[in-house]
This record gives sequence, structure tokens and C-alpha cells, in this order.
Amino acid sequence: MSHGPRSGLAAVSSALLAMSRHLEVRDVLKTIVASARELLDAQYAALGVPDDHGGFAQFVVDGVSEEQWKAIGPLPRQHGILAAMLHEARAERLADVRKDPRFEGWPSAHPDLVDFLGLPIRDGDEVIGALFLANKNCPKPEGGCGFTQDDEELLGILAQHAAIALTNARLYERSRELTIAEERSRLAHELHDAVSQKLFSLRLTAQAAARLVDRDPSRAKGELQQVAALAAEAADELRAAVVELRPAALDEDGLVATLRTQVQVLDRAHSARVTFAGRGVKALPASQEEAVLRVAQEALHNALRHSGADHVDVTLDRRAGGAVLRVTDDGSGFDPKAVRRAGRHLGLVSMRDRASGAGGTLTVESAPGKGTTIEMEVPGG
Repeated sequence: MSHGPRSGLAAVSSALLAMSRHLEVRDVLKTIVASARELLDAQYAALGVPDDHGGFAQFVVDGVSEEQWKAIGPLPRQHGILAAMLHEARAERLADVRKDPRFEGWPSAHPDLVDFLGLPIRDGDEVIGALFLANKNCPKPEGGCGFTQDDEELLGILAQHAAIALTNARLYERSRELTIAEERSRLAHELHDAVSQKLFSLRLTAQAAARLVDRDPSRAKGELQQVAALAAEAADELRAAVVELRPAALDEDGLVATLRTQVQVLDRAHSARVTFAGRGVKALPASQEEAVLRVAQEALHNALRHSGADHVDVTLDRRAGGAVLRVTDDGSGFDPKAVRRAGRHLGLVSMRDRASGAGGTLTVESAPGKGTTIEMEVPGG
């Protein structure tokens, strides 16, 4: 990846911006090591995140091919120079890592490392990782290290920002885990309601059959056939819903697939017909996709819980470089101005905040007896 040394404020700024673009921990780690190797013009770079058992929870390298990495074998343990950086929390700059008394060797397929620069990544007093470089691409002084004091200071700046980027990524992943848990809970509640309705129908039909057994066996037989049909429907709906009840992983499935899945689940869980159509929408920035999904969920909740609608239609269409979401129902509708005067919001405030936070706009069209349309537009990347 490296094509020669980069120096100056522009190079540092480019590296820091690259780190801030990613939210997934693995992507952040890969960006940190690639940025460090390019910025300091080294042949190899690596970053290890320690676990609590003397090993590494994650270990990312740059400058080593996939074939080489597979041949090297299992992740390293915390020993030698790596352990020193993690446990003593100080920089290590060595002319030849192989001659250091703490050096304990490496697997046969491991590339040969000579001059070495390593730094701990710290979040306050906690060491959350170790970043190191090897084999500076420059003429080496006799018996000396290719990495300089300036390199060490530059890597120190990068390590500080790496700590921020890594901490933010961890917080984001934790937040997403909580969001997924909340979403699963909400969908589980919807499914619980659907199951309750189906079981209620089964119970009434079975009671009717029981009363008819003695005095009208033929009608009782018909009611029992209806019980069997209802049970079969319930089993089919639940089986399909369980298959589709998975986390809303926007980064894996994309916005269109995630919305379609959730609409299908809600269609099964409610008596109202819920439909979805997505046309020509390309991938949006992550913050916009999440905002669109949350607005769609809030609008669907209002339509299915409060409007008494028979039909709810969700569409996601491409508009210029962005997208427009539209959630329309044929329910009872409301007067938006009256709702505001009464101090009720029906989630409109949070929906507008989400739209605005993603650089988009939200419009609400509704009137008593006329249904409701929620429209959100985002500009795209």
C-alpha cells in the first residue's frame, strides 16, 4: 500500500480523517495500521487489542499478504516486546528487535523484522492496544534504528487519536447492540400480540365446537376443522416470522432489505395490510440509513397502534443522489396543529430531530378522517 514517505500537516490530517470515517471496530483498527505504516513509511505495521487471558482479542496487520498471515498461524500471545508495551505502557524504539533480551522469536513463516517502533494506545490510564511498526524504508545508520525521535512523536499523535477513534467505535458498537436488543424486544412484542389474537380465535372456536358436539355433531366437525386451519396458519406465520426476526444490521443487509424484513414481520403481526416497495435506492451514509430506518419504525408504530388503518404503505424511492421515505396509512388521521397545541407529539418531534440530524427534512400530511402521510427526504452522500 505504501508508495513512499508522506510528511507534513496534510499527511497527518489525512490519516486522522481516515480513522474518523469508520465506526466498526475492525475497520477502525485496519485504518489505524494502514495510516501508521503509510505515514511513517514502514514495511510492516500491526495493532493488537489485548484480551483478559494473556492473548489478543483482535490483531490487525498491514504489509503482510493474506497467504503469509495464514501461514504464520494463531494470534500471538502477550509476551516479549508486545507485553512490554502493554504492561509497562511506554514507547519502544529498537535498532534490531531480534537482539533485544526480551525477544522470544516468531513462527517460521513470520517476516523478518529488524528496526522497530512501538507505542501503547491508552484511554486514560487503561492500555487498550499496542501499535507498532517495523522495517523503516530508509538507509539505516550503522548499528542504529531507522525510526527517529520525530517518528516516535508522530506515532504518539496518531496513537492518541487512535484511542479516541477506537473508543468511539466501541461505544458505537455497544449502542448498536442495545438498539438491536430494543428492536428485537419491540418486534417480539408485536409478535406476542399476533399470537395472542390467533390463540384467542382458536379458543373461541374450540369452545363453540365443544358446545355443539352433542346437539349438532356436523357443525361441531366444521368448527374443529376451523380450529385445525387456524392452528396451521399460526404455525406458518410464526415459523416465517422467526426466520425473519433478526437484528436490523444495516451495514450487512442494507436499508432496503432491512425495511422490507421489518414490514413483512409487521404485516404478519397486525390485521392491517402492511406493504413495502423500494425503487432504485443506492447505499446512503450510515447515519442517514439509520435515521431513515428509525423514522420508518416510528411512523409504522403510530399507524398500526393509533390510526386504526386497514392499509399502511411504505415506499423508499431514489431522489437525486439521496432518497425519500414515505409512510402512508388510510387511518383516522389527525390535525397536526391541534396535536401540537395539546402538547401531544405522536413521535413527530423525535422524527423531525432524526431527519434534521441526518441533514434531511420531514413533512407530515394528515387530517381527521383522511389518513396520514409521513415523508422524509435525505440528500445522500
